[in-house]
Formats: sequence, structure tokens, C-alpha cells
Amino acid sequence: MEGDSEWRVPPLYSILAEGASVSQPAHPGADMTETALATLLDERRPKRADARRNFDALVEAGRLVFAEDGIQASLEEIARRAGVGIGTLYRNFETRDALVEAVYLEEVAAVAAYADELGHLSPFEAFAAWMRRFADYSSTKKVLLDGLNRDSRVMQSCRGVVNAAGEPMLRRAQAAGEIRDDVTIDDVVRIVYGLAGVALAEPGQRDRLIGITLDGLRYSR
Repeated sequence: MEGDSEWRVPPLYSILAEGASVSQPAHPGADMTETALATLLDERRPKRADARRNFDALVEAGRLVFAEDGIQASLEEIARRAGVGIGTLYRNFETRDALVEAVYLEEVAAVAAYADELGHLSPFEAFAAWMRRFADYSSTKKVLLDGLNRDSRVMQSCRGVVNAAGEPMLRRAQAAGEIRDDVTIDDVVRIVYGLAGVALAEPGQRDRLIGITLDGLRYSR
């Protein structure tokens, strides 16, 4: 599709591994994205292949168990599901908070990478799909957000990654005349975070709220 190179976003690990430059929006912490997040990921991921497999298994098990039982979930259960001993868990993650942060980083990477899968859609459809995916993540993983220091370098770096993934799609939809020109990616992220924190009356309500929000973002002709 013409213009894809202007908005397609490679997976986060590819960005960090290859040292690619990502355009950052003007918001607090944006200048930390490449340097701080690369450092955080490098600190957590072992170099040896077998150790890396254990690390990845623990992160995936943590994602599942935290989603089921909250951030106070049993670390022994996480180790069991990962197929390793509790000693291996503590060698990779000295504290519970370190594991929560690693799971969160992986989840943010997945949300950012999703932007690269939407090139076949129209500008508005691509932006809407990414926004719904981000809303889904924000709601289902709210337990992780509650377990992190929102002012930490982890959170600041991840905000930059999320913005860098969504902003090109927003601009593309604006250039196509499909979204209001005065909307910023920071506006969108704050709306989604706000919706994630709202108690819902029934399961389908969140999707309707996202739809109402998207209608409000549309360019009024």
C-alpha cells in the first residue's frame, strides 16, 4: 500500500536490536524511549539461549497468572507453569516488582507491534483497530498498571513506545481527512486509559464507549 513506510511500525525488539530510529511525539518521557527502554530490556533478557528460554517462559507464565490472580499471585505457581524451579525465577527476577515490570514491557511491545499488522486497512480502520487493541490491553492488563509506579522510568519509556506506535496511524487518518486535525496521540492514550479505569455495567459497554469515542474523533464534514 502506498505510504505504508510512513506509518508502519516494526516490532519493538527489532527497533531496539537494530538501533532503528523512531520518531517521538512531544510528551513527557518521549526522549527516554530508545535509550531507557533498550537498557531495561537488556537488563532483563539473558544472553544464553537456554537462560533466555527460561526467562521468556517465566514472563509468559507471569502474564497469565497475574491476569488470573492479580499481582499478588503465587510466584511458585508462576514458576510451576513456566516449568522451572522457584530458584530460577529468583535468578531472573529478584523481586515481584521486577517480574511485573518485565511482563508489562512485553505487553507494551505486543501492542506496539500490532500497528505493523494493519497496513491492509484504510487509514481510519487501521487507527480504529489499533485503538481497540490498545483499549483491550489497557483493560485486561489493568492489574499490571496498578502494580507499577506510574512515574517510573519504565512507565515513561513505555508511554513513548505506545505513542510512537499510534501516532503515525493517527496522522495518516488525519491526512486522509477522516479524523479531526486537533486530536493528538496523547489525547487518544489518555482517553483509552480513562476508559480502562471505569467500572462497566456489562461486558459490551466498553466496546460501545470506544465506538462513541471514535465517532467523536471523526472529522466533521
